[in-house]
This record gives sequence, C-alpha cells and structure tokens, in this order.
Amino acid sequence: MRRDPSQARPLTKTPSPFWHPARHADRRAFLLARGRIKAELRAWFDGQGFIEVEPGCLVVSPGNEAHLHAFATERIGPDLSRTQLYLHTSPEFAMKKLLAAGEEKIFAFAPCFRNREQGALHASEFTMLEWYRTGASYDVMMADCMHLFATAAATAGARWVSYGGQTCDPRAPPERLSVAAAVSRYAGIDLLATVTEAGNDRARLADAADAAGIKVGRDYTWADIFARILTERVEPQLGVGRATLLCDYPASEAALAQRSAADPRVAERFELYVCGVEIANGFSELTDAQVQRANLEAEMQLKQERYGERYPIDEAFLSALDHMPPAAGCALGFDRLVMLASGAERIEQVVWTPLTI
Repeated sequence: MRRDPSQARPLTKTPSPFWHPARHADRRAFLLARGRIKAELRAWFDGQGFIEVEPGCLVVSPGNEAHLHAFATERIGPDLSRTQLYLHTSPEFAMKKLLAAGEEKIFAFAPCFRNREQGALHASEFTMLEWYRTGASYDVMMADCMHLFATAAATAGARWVSYGGQTCDPRAPPERLSVAAAVSRYAGIDLLATVTEAGNDRARLADAADAAGIKVGRDYTWADIFARILTERVEPQLGVGRATLLCDYPASEAALAQRSAADPRVAERFELYVCGVEIANGFSELTDAQVQRANLEAEMQLKQERYGERYPIDEAFLSALDHMPPAAGCALGFDRLVMLASGAERIEQVVWTPLTI
C-alpha cells in the first residue's frame, strides 16, 4: 500500500536542544572534563605567580583585524545619549592596558564574541584563555602552550589526541617550523622571495601558487593567496604525530607583533597546531604606538574595502602602549583545547549552554 506523504518520517531530524535530558547526558562527560581542565590550568597559572583578571566584554573597539567581525550594540546613557559599543573579539587591548598599569603576569578565561563564525570548530560566543608575561618573548609563550596542552590531555586521561582522522602525542616534543619552511615543504613555494620590508609581491606569489596547482582568483590580494596556500596545503599537515609550533609569520600577517631582529620581513608570531587544528596564537608584543597605529589603520582600510565597514581605533590602547613594557602574550581557544583533550567532535559538545537559534 502506498504511504500517505503526510505520514512519512523526515529523512533528517532536528537535534534535541542542549537542555534535553538525553542530549545533556551525552554531553555531560565532556562538560565535566572541561571543568577539571580549567581547574588544572588555573592552578598552574597560580603556581607561576600569575594574577587572574576579568576583562570587560563591552568595549569601544572590538579589535582591528580585517577579517574578524564583531557584534555591535548601543549604550543609552541616563540623559538618553547614545554611544556605539561592541562585544570584544578578544580581551587583548584590555589586558595590555593592565600591563601598562603595572601588572606583570596576568591571565583570563574570557568570553569572546565573533560574528560570521559557526561550525564544528567555531562558535559565535566562545572562551579564550589569554595570558601575558612582561619581559618575555614568544619563545616563552611557546613553552607555556605546550605545557597547557599536555596538562589538558593528561587531565582528560588522553594518551593520544585525535581529530579529523589524525592523531597527536601531547607528551612528544613539538616541531618548531617557520611559515616559510612550511610553505616550502608542503607547497614547494619560496614565500620569502615574495616578501620585502617595503611590501609584498602579489604577482610573484600568484605565479608560484599557480605553478603549484593552487587556484587563486584574479582579485586575490597577496594576503588572500597566502591564506589559500596555508589552508589548502600547510595546515592539514601540521600537528600530526606531534604538535607543531608554526612561527615567524610574514610581518604583514602579524599586525600586533614585533618584527624579528634577525629578519625584519617576518614577525615574532606563532600558532600552535594539533591534528591540523589551530588552537593558540601568540607573539612578542608590538609596543611602538606609532607603528601599531599604522598597522591597525591598514587593517581597517582593508576591512572597509572588503566588507564595507570599519571599527574605531582604541585610542586609549595606543596611549597605553607608551607605558607598556616589553612583553609576550598568547590567546588559546579553550573550547578547542577541551574538544581535543576530551575527544569531542564539535565545539557545542564542550560548551555548557551553546547558542540555539
């Protein structure tokens, strides 16, 4: 007998909300692991003499990286005056102001907000573990990252970390690999041949990408081509077997980091990769306010050209740089770290109350 279409069961079923008892039961082990990991990391920072701070989320500028998108809001004063404000994409500006104020070692588990981001590894609201050390370089932050990664895995009882069909030993010494070396190894491209202090050679990089079989659009900028090379050829190879510390980014891709004294074409920036997933981004901090202003304005000009919008420059942040000592900082995606350590497959599995729309 032919079934009435109105009685047919749907081919796909909408997932139960996070608060449904059955779904919560499936997620609970990951959430409890999150709590244990946070407690262990907090204890380590305390033992290192760090002070935990709580940066405010409501800011005059959400950050000035061209490809990050913020949530905007409005403050209405008692006199009914209106002021444009944002939810921050990172607590970076606020925490650097605290370094300028005299704090030397600080960390925060900070709620962060980014628009246009949603997926297995992305959420509109997520937790950033961010920390800073005065008088330190990015080398120290790399060592911190590896300790935090190993601690998280051990706390979750993970001998190996797995994601996307790849595995990584959290106890193994990491591979430290420069961006130029990684692009040469995995794409066969001499990246630094297209980079100068004065600017980057878009045509030369486009030709190299084409020769390597990487398709790029006619309207792609040098940065777009670099990003395509990184995502297509490099990132999937990183953090396999052992973690990778990808370091020394082209200076144009590190607006908040200081340039390398050894090679001013690159900046002292690194990212930590595990199973092809980027989980941390750190650098030796740029403290020259004039250079920082130029970098942020260039980012906002690119944002205007690409997306038709720009965010204000935080003038208080630039003023604070005049008082900020040499320092290094790092931002680690805490939710991603918990995912990898606990064996979760999607970010909402490790977030207590994921956004449901």
